[in-house]
Amino acid sequence: MSGPTASQSGAEPNQAGHASVDQSSPRDRQRLDNQLCFAVYAAAHAFGRAYRTLLGRYELTYPQYLVLLVLWEEDGLSVKEIGNRLFLDSGTLTPLLKRLEASGRVRRARDRADERQVSIFLTAAGQSLRDVLACVPDEAGDRTGLDMQGRKDLLNDLVTLRLGLQAGLIPE
Repeated sequence: MSGPTASQSGAEPNQAGHASVDQSSPRDRQRLDNQLCFAVYAAAHAFGRAYRTLLGRYELTYPQYLVLLVLWEEDGLSVKEIGNRLFLDSGTLTPLLKRLEASGRVRRARDRADERQVSIFLTAAGQSLRDVLACVPDEAGDRTGLDMQGRKDLLNDLVTLRLGLQAGLIPE
């Protein structure tokens, strides 16, 4: 099932081929399709559906895949460190890690010096998924309809957006 095109949602491509919307009036600025936050939210859901298809055959969810990506970069991180990287709290992350552990992909180990600290380590099965899932970023990227440069530009724009929002949300 495909969603509306940019022009069906009120957005028209400009000379550079990017969608643009008329926001000349307050009513236009309040249209759902003119909301940046909604476009990001809807795109995140579309990515979730795409990844569900790509990861389902490996019995992985998208959040579990993100944990594996973090651990493939640096194994043995604490739950807190993983949560910080993924912007997830321990209440969300702990059940996800328990499911990864039950599937044999990670193991949890309490720190001997501080029993409250739990570190997460890849098992051989979790490590072997790295090569198996190496094609996923390209397959997901191909589904966007963007070329590689377009994907890089969008990634940079989204990181800038996130950092700007985070900076604005930090209480003084």
